[in-house]
Amino acid sequence: MLIVEDEPELATAVRDGLRLEAIAADVAGDGDTALELLGINAYDIAVLDRDIPGPSGDEIAEHIVASGSGMPILMLTAADRLDDKASGFELGADDYLTKPFALQELVLRLRALDRRRAYNRPPVREIAGLRLDPFRREVYRDGRYVALTRKQFAVLEVLVAAEGGVVSAEELLARAWDENADPFTNAVRITVSALRKRLGEPGIISTVAGSGYCIDTTAGTAAGTGRVGGGRG
Repeated sequence: MLIVEDEPELATAVRDGLRLEAIAADVAGDGDTALELLGINAYDIAVLDRDIPGPSGDEIAEHIVASGSGMPILMLTAADRLDDKASGFELGADDYLTKPFALQELVLRLRALDRRRAYNRPPVREIAGLRLDPFRREVYRDGRYVALTRKQFAVLEVLVAAEGGVVSAEELLARAWDENADPFTNAVRITVSALRKRLGEPGIISTVAGSGYCIDTTAGTAAGTGRVGGGRG
């Protein structure tokens, strides 16, 4: 998601807190940077402070609405009067949270917005024997619970959402990490390797040479292998 906040310490604290919840976030400290990032990346949600340098948060909200992307907007601002909230919703905000706030409440509101955004998709996704519950952060393979780290879950969530389509390492890095991740890092390869081991045999995540990774919808089930935790590195 995109966080538009001109207080560096607050923006960093929110970004780092969301990262602990396996939510990747980019930060823009002013309106011009926000517009630039919106023109480059397809974000799931925008978190906007209203009073920022350059184009205001209100103008950013209007831009998002006019784009027709349907991107949910959460206004996170010190403007806490009723008429402030009313004008925010009139501009297109889907939710409104005033400062000071609890990070846990922000996370809950963001997850609620994401569920609403994806209302036309089943909240629990199933593919090739995998069952992924994004709300409970749970994964099962052939009925057996698979314990994953936050980052492994985030990567698997992107792959499952692709429904067998190929996802590039660059896209995984953008969606499961954030813009500060080193594009030359081995983090994606290492995380996918660990994820394969957690999911067990037969291997269900395929590498498409020169393109990326995908869920192998033709893979057999893990039933009868007697383990979850083995597999290809």
